[in-house]
Amino acid sequence: MSILHVNGASLNYRLEGDTGPVVLLSNSLASTLAMWAPQVPALLAVGYRVLRYDTRGHGASSVPPGPYTIDQLATDALSLIDALGVEKVHFCGLSLGGMTGQRFATLHGNRLHSLTLCATAAWMGPPDLWDSRIQQVLTHGMGSVVEATLQRWFTPAGLARMEAELRPIREGILHTPPAGYAACGAAIRDMDQRESIRAITTPTLIIGGELDPGTTVEHARQLHTAIEGSELLIIPESQHLLNLEAAGEFNPGLLSFLQRHG
Repeated sequence: MSILHVNGASLNYRLEGDTGPVVLLSNSLASTLAMWAPQVPALLAVGYRVLRYDTRGHGASSVPPGPYTIDQLATDALSLIDALGVEKVHFCGLSLGGMTGQRFATLHGNRLHSLTLCATAAWMGPPDLWDSRIQQVLTHGMGSVVEATLQRWFTPAGLARMEAELRPIREGILHTPPAGYAACGAAIRDMDQRESIRAITTPTLIIGGELDPGTTVEHARQLHTAIEGSELLIIPESQHLLNLEAAGEFNPGLLSFLQRHG
């Protein structure tokens, strides 16, 4: 475990690979850097370095008092690469990580080779939905949302066939600090990037799951419309954590895009 103290938080990170461009992977709400396990070998095999980290409030990172903001989370990512002496990265984020990536690209596009936004959205209203989830977790703990979360993240077929792969994902949900979930949930609740992302000029790939009930195909299409020149990939028969459930389709799509924008 490696820890850096940046932007008022202690971030747990893992940097793998010896040389080559850095791919920065940013996790979803209620997960850890372990969610990217299927991508790491594929990226290392073709010469990238891989930088993963636990978003503040998650995993082995600290839980500063909330609520957090998307700007704050984007600054965490910037501060991390600054501290590691990395000039530019390929940014790939899923869900909350993709929301962080949108803001990073809007404010710090000069630090990016490319941007990949997975199973994410520019706005996730209404606020009442997030207030309800936050209150449930603060009152009843993460165990009260684990099954509903897994059902949003994976298709029934995926849940049935990926028992071993889902154990660390389930543990990641259960061990997310409720205060961290609530603080990041507030960042999602209060975010509206529908207009600001129109300023993004970084080469961008948007990946969506055909059956994702949360960040829907329509959300992906809205991002595609707003970010000029972006590419859109919809993966059939997949839901939210499509990088896990559909790694066989996700990895080639990601690698093809990165290699065209090196």
